[in-house]
Amino acid sequence: MRFLEACRRRRTDATPVWFMRQAGRYMPEYRRLREKYGLLELCERPALAAEAALQPVRAFEVDAAIVFADILLPVRPMGVGLRFAQGEGPALSPPVRTDKDVKALRVFDPQEDLGFVLEAVRLLRKELDGKVPVIGFAGAPFTVAAYLIEGRPSRDFRRTKMMMRGAPALWDRLMSKLAKVTSDYLKGQIRAGAQAVQLFESWAGALTRQEYVRHAAPYSREVLGALSGMGVPVLHFGAGTAPFLEDFRDADGDVVGVDEKIPLDEAWRRIGYGRAIQGNLAPQRMLLGRPQLKKAVVDILRRAEGRPGHIFNLGHGILPETPADNVRAVAEWVHERSS
Repeated sequence: MRFLEACRRRRTDATPVWFMRQAGRYMPEYRRLREKYGLLELCERPALAAEAALQPVRAFEVDAAIVFADILLPVRPMGVGLRFAQGEGPALSPPVRTDKDVKALRVFDPQEDLGFVLEAVRLLRKELDGKVPVIGFAGAPFTVAAYLIEGRPSRDFRRTKMMMRGAPALWDRLMSKLAKVTSDYLKGQIRAGAQAVQLFESWAGALTRQEYVRHAAPYSREVLGALSGMGVPVLHFGAGTAPFLEDFRDADGDVVGVDEKIPLDEAWRRIGYGRAIQGNLAPQRMLLGRPQLKKAVVDILRRAEGRPGHIFNLGHGILPETPADNVRAVAEWVHERSS
């Protein structure tokens, strides 16, 4: 399968392509599902989660499926409430801000408490075996910690940084728990059949280089290191990592994901050609007309220079207003131009 081969920096017949958030609201089929079911209900019902993940595989020439889930699902078995408010994103309660709060967080068995995600992985493998691989995923410890502390998406991460700077021992206890939970969860997905896994560091761009190196990287490294003997490629994606891309690389991962804020050739040079690379097309460009969009796709392929280990993807998730026909076109262009 060309995606798995590219993860291992082997030559492929064409550049593999998939899209972060490729199952989502830009697809009419997905919108029909959401008319009947809430987000958490879709995640909790394995047959529905598998259907959501399969929709883009049926519709487009993508080279991988990613399990349909949310990075915050683990907070619930840890003892924190989670809901998704229309137009507001996730809300977590009670927030985790004190030593008592951190002690109360439960380290759980993913087979028992997130077994529905693992079952969705198994269903996907059964449906897709021999066609395209299944990617599992989890949120990186810093990103999940920020949600736990802030209670919702944040612009300034004020409370998160207060804990990092003002109570570093408490921060380390929280992050150690999250690293353990995340490692176990990803191992569970691999045992269920995931053929690659991705660690999402969605909020890395909120950190300075020094903050990332001290407060986030050690725990991502712990998670990624725990997966090193599992026999599957590990992808490490971070948004806003250009100021400390070498440090992000050093946290480990077979494939380093990059956003659109740095040219792909510069990013790969800084990462080093001993790692595969993924990402880089700005999600906003997917809204452009075909000539401008094709120009952006061709530019990224040109910068990759046909080097083994390039996986075409976006710099972050597909935007809900993206035309599905543009997604189809990009996948076709990537394969045609690189084959």
